[in-house]
Amino acid sequence: MFHRMLKPQQHSFFLFGPRGTGKTTFLRSFFAEKKPLWIDLLDPKTEDRYARDPDTLIHEVEGSRGSLEWVVIDEVQKLPKLLDAVHFLIEKKGIKFALTGSSARKMKGGSANLLAGRAFVYHLFPLTAVELGSSFDLGSVLRWGSLPAVARMGTEPESSEFLRAYALTYLKEEIWGEHIIRRLDPFRRFLEIAAQMNGEIVNYANIAADIGADLKTVQSHYVILEDTLVGVLLEPFHLSLRKRQRKNPKFYFFDTGVKSALARSLDQPLTPGSYAYGKAFEHFVVLEAFRRNSYLRKDFRFSYLRTKDDAEIDLVLERPGLRSAFVEIKSAERVDERSTRTLERFCRDFGRAEAFCLSRDPGVKKIGSVRALPWEKGLGELGL
Repeated sequence: MFHRMLKPQQHSFFLFGPRGTGKTTFLRSFFAEKKPLWIDLLDPKTEDRYARDPDTLIHEVEGSRGSLEWVVIDEVQKLPKLLDAVHFLIEKKGIKFALTGSSARKMKGGSANLLAGRAFVYHLFPLTAVELGSSFDLGSVLRWGSLPAVARMGTEPESSEFLRAYALTYLKEEIWGEHIIRRLDPFRRFLEIAAQMNGEIVNYANIAADIGADLKTVQSHYVILEDTLVGVLLEPFHLSLRKRQRKNPKFYFFDTGVKSALARSLDQPLTPGSYAYGKAFEHFVVLEAFRRNSYLRKDFRFSYLRTKDDAEIDLVLERPGLRSAFVEIKSAERVDERSTRTLERFCRDFGRAEAFCLSRDPGVKKIGSVRALPWEKGLGELGL
């Protein structure tokens, strides 16, 4: 079992994360010394029983003779109306709840009781390099990702088949099975194009033309990806929040392997020095930073910066109590002044920002005003 970075408090909480990230396994370990009432809403009979009468939960808890401290509800988005009973039991009976979910869509619909601060919110992601420990292999993670099931597999064919099945499961269970969209085939085409454009600035109009849909449909599809937790939008940086909302974001899928499965590129090896390898390495570092920020409860704000002449900074981190950080991500094994020219220029324009270049170069260097660091050390220096 992998040792996870997530450290929930002894307080009711939501635990969100895509399918396969290990939410149930994590909670079984977290409650190893306790005996919670465990409710799995993926079981059709269980879901039907609570759907017919959500107050069944109240009756079961009240019938526990006062010995019950925790209740776990797995995949609570399957039955949002059960949250009213959860609210009552937290407020009136002092019961603690751990509530997992792989989609926030139904929870955001306006009718779900989100417990108004009575439950903390955590997220679980595919494994970080820290969690993989001695089994971490950069090349493997870039190509196959780091879902726990993939990390335990011994062969590339096994990983490939699992990821293809995972992509189909997402379409079948999270999208089609929940009646989120009316037509599956256009969404399937959208997913492939979105995966191929992973890490690029989203061009809604071009994607709409490619899949034969209108602009609003494409925008709604990206909302679906966010709501079902399979990716994150990286907004453009601007000192004005109003102007920040005017430009298009970038989108990163939550796992490098799942992205490759959706893009139909699992059979293409990643060669160091190639364009594809560089994009995969950037994707990995961005995800690693997002995950650690969530686990460490840092509350950093992430964005990217691109000027009118297409000069770009991969990541801008606004860090409460610290100077903002401009981060360039390079997959090279050796970085020099050519790797940091853009950072140097931006540092002159934003005098209070710190500049970092994270790469596969094992050396620690100071190039002008830029700190060039191995990627893992660099994340630590950033506060992650």
